[in-house]
Amino acid sequence: RPTDPIVSVMALQESTTGVWIASDPVRIAGPKLSANMTVLRLEGDALLLHSPVSMTPARRAAVEKLGEVAHLYAPNTFHHRWIGEWAAAFPNARVHAPSALSKELRIDRAHDKETDASFAGVLDERHFAGFRLHETALVHRPSRSLVVADLAHNVGRPKDGWTKFYTRTMGFYDRVALSRVLRWTAFSDKGATRAGVDALLALPFDNMLVGHGEPVLGNAHASFAGVYAWLTTQP
Repeated sequence: RPTDPIVSVMALQESTTGVWIASDPVRIAGPKLSANMTVLRLEGDALLLHSPVSMTPARRAAVEKLGEVAHLYAPNTFHHRWIGEWAAAFPNARVHAPSALSKELRIDRAHDKETDASFAGVLDERHFAGFRLHETALVHRPSRSLVVADLAHNVGRPKDGWTKFYTRTMGFYDRVALSRVLRWTAFSDKGATRAGVDALLALPFDNMLVGHGEPVLGNAHASFAGVYAWLTTQP
């Protein structure tokens, strides 16, 4: 739909029913990647913005056309840069973030410590203990979509030379995977993380929205299981 303002003005694309994504370019340790925001429709017109990216006037207007911004979700300690900007624009939105960000953000609920009864039947949350980024993953039941930030990547085939070299070296070029840097450094308790992976895989989902790269539409359950095939229960 080339004339749809949600697509052409703000580059927010509906990836599956009730789920939209928007991307901004970002550099991480040199490589040129993208950072994604996922917008989820909850009950009625309520929206949840997961890992918000920069808020341009056009982006804000297009999001408002979708419904009411009711929840702002910082999934881990890295994907929160723009959430304060959205919280200022939508002061009635409930801010969810890991407790480790309490000195940086106004947090209405620490998702690694508390549950939210309003999500029942629509969203499942699974916190990953033992993951140093303190991430909580979501499963959006209406669209059968897993939403993660840094628990998996799907960056495809970057054209930039350094980015191509880096992603090949780190094992996530042209495949759904996790950077070897995270595999080597981001897990303080592999047994606890494995338990989180297994708990997440017990939930039904077909699609996966990632923090960096393209969505995985279809067969995402097997793709996510493959990302963590290396992770044993041994510390």
